[in-house]
Amino acid sequence: MELLIKAKDIRVEYIGRDILDIDELELYDYDRIGLVGGNGAGKSTLLKVLFGDLVLPHSKITRRGNFSLIPQLSDAFVQEEKDHVLMGKLGVDNLAVQTMSGGEETRLKIAQALSEQVHGIFADEPTCHLDREGIDFLIGQLKYFSGALLIISHDRYFLDELVDKIWELKDGKITEYWGGYSDYLRQKEEEQQSQAVQYEQFVAERDRLERAIVEKQRQARKVEQKSKGATRKNNTESGGRLGHQKTVGSKQKKLYNAAKNMEHRIDLLGDVKAPEKGRTIRFRQSAALELHNPFPITGTNICKRFGEKMIFEKASFQIPLGAKVALTGGNGVGKTTLFHMILEQENGISISPKAAIGYFAQTGYKFNRKQGVMEFMQENCDYQVSEIRSVLASMGYSQNDVCKELSVLSGGEIIKLLLAKMLLGRYNILLMDEPSNFLDLPSLEALEVMMKDYAGTIFFISHDKRLLDNVANIVYEIKGGQITPQK
Repeated sequence: MELLIKAKDIRVEYIGRDILDIDELELYDYDRIGLVGGNGAGKSTLLKVLFGDLVLPHSKITRRGNFSLIPQLSDAFVQEEKDHVLMGKLGVDNLAVQTMSGGEETRLKIAQALSEQVHGIFADEPTCHLDREGIDFLIGQLKYFSGALLIISHDRYFLDELVDKIWELKDGKITEYWGGYSDYLRQKEEEQQSQAVQYEQFVAERDRLERAIVEKQRQARKVEQKSKGATRKNNTESGGRLGHQKTVGSKQKKLYNAAKNMEHRIDLLGDVKAPEKGRTIRFRQSAALELHNPFPITGTNICKRFGEKMIFEKASFQIPLGAKVALTGGNGVGKTTLFHMILEQENGISISPKAAIGYFAQTGYKFNRKQGVMEFMQENCDYQVSEIRSVLASMGYSQNDVCKELSVLSGGEIIKLLLAKMLLGRYNILLMDEPSNFLDLPSLEALEVMMKDYAGTIFFISHDKRLLDNVANIVYEIKGGQITPQK
């Protein structure tokens, strides 16, 4: 067991908020860690600090060994030495860096990191833009890597396959959980259940003491009233009146003291917070948007070519009403092309006349950035403000976030907003192209629930194995120009 990194006093503040407030962290040669947390929690910042790309004035970082970093996509990436065999397997050999797609750039960065002789690899969303084959190959390579791994990823299957420890970054602090991502979720669920029991016990004891206080105070007032009545009755008598007042006053004082003691016991209970409850939304459709065609979208013997490249050759498919249908396949086989063919109703594509299609694209969003969040969400939306707020809350938006303008939102926040807007839009069919990309894990899990509960039909592209397993009723794969249902 060798200590590779020892970090102390990692402090990062942004606009008055502690992004990182970590006293000490250690990374050992045997560590295989998944770093999780919400969008904007500081995961990428922490990775850069530990790697050495970001130097903090008062932090002390001791590194023993060499490390490689697979960063998120950037505008500039310089390739120096190549492992041609590995890069060939990843599908990136002999590529011009300047003309790379997102998936190709990701593959090149992975190939370079794995070809270096390092003690540890830091990776920031390494599966983004990779197809299923690329993800599985990467898992195989990293499993046999002998050094430390510290990985930020939204791919739950990827984390379960590779890591045995989770670092949760929340409110600037790291909480450590042993096991893979699924183990982490189970531990979080147990924590929430324990917190719920503690909160119920706290509320019950607090309510009991408050009722007892009210009762003691009532008894004290009753003694006082009797005392005043007795004083008036005996005000002409001598001798026994003072003794009676002393007895009554002593009893009244004991009752008030008992009430104060109970108030002190309430203070000692502390402030136990109620567990966070997930907000749910019941999706509905107006009668005008109802579809009665059992297959609102079908493709029959469709053909598509780009120059000499054949994409589809007499391919067929059908999308059942109300189903959640996934579309998979390698990079460049034509998944997004099929979506465009549906939207443009090209030859061979049949769409129900009453279909109202909403499309979530990977790129190319256009909107008025000076709009407020709620103003944007209420456009062409039949849902009440409270329902909109519930959906946004489930996607990680706070009350303050809802009051912001679009211009101040991060890329991840914009993506979450666009997904929420589409789910609440006046549509009965949704086409979703890689909806899980760039979402943090809590938002991804919320999206998964909402997709399952959505009242209409969803046709979505994804390489996220957990999303496919948990949401899709039907899975199609594009391969060799055909669209084939998977069993």
